[in-house]
Amino acid sequence: QLQLVESGGGLVQPGGSLRLACAASGSTLDYYAIAWFRQAPGKERERVLCITSSGEETKYADSVKGRFTISRDKKESTVYLQMTSLKPEDTAVYYCAATPFRLCVSTFDYWGQGTQVTVST
Repeated sequence: QLQLVESGGGLVQPGGSLRLACAASGSTLDYYAIAWFRQAPGKERERVLCITSSGEETKYADSVKGRFTISRDKKESTVYLQMTSLKPEDTAVYYCAATPFRLCVSTFDYWGQGTQVTVST
C-alpha cells in the first residue's frame, strides 16, 4: 500500500523560497503520476502542479506560473515542489497525491497528510 509523506513546510517571508518533498513508502513512485494540491482556510482545494511518471510537468494554477516547479527523483522515490517568490496568498496546507495511471488525470487515489506553508512577515 502506497503511503505519501510531505515535508518541508514552514514559515517564510514574502519573496522567499521553500522546497516541499513528497516521499513514498510501501511502493516506488516510478509508475505514478504525482500532483501537488493546496487548500487555504475557507477555500476549496486547488490543484497546483502535476508530474507524470515519465517526468512531464502539467501546470494547473495560473497563480504559480513562473514561480513553482515540480520534479521527481526516482532513485529516492520522492517528488519535489520548488516554490520561489512566495506570496502571502500562497499560504495553505499543501498535499501531494498519487495516481497509478501514470498521467495527470482528474482523480488521485493516494494522499499525504499535508504540510503547512505560511508566507508572512
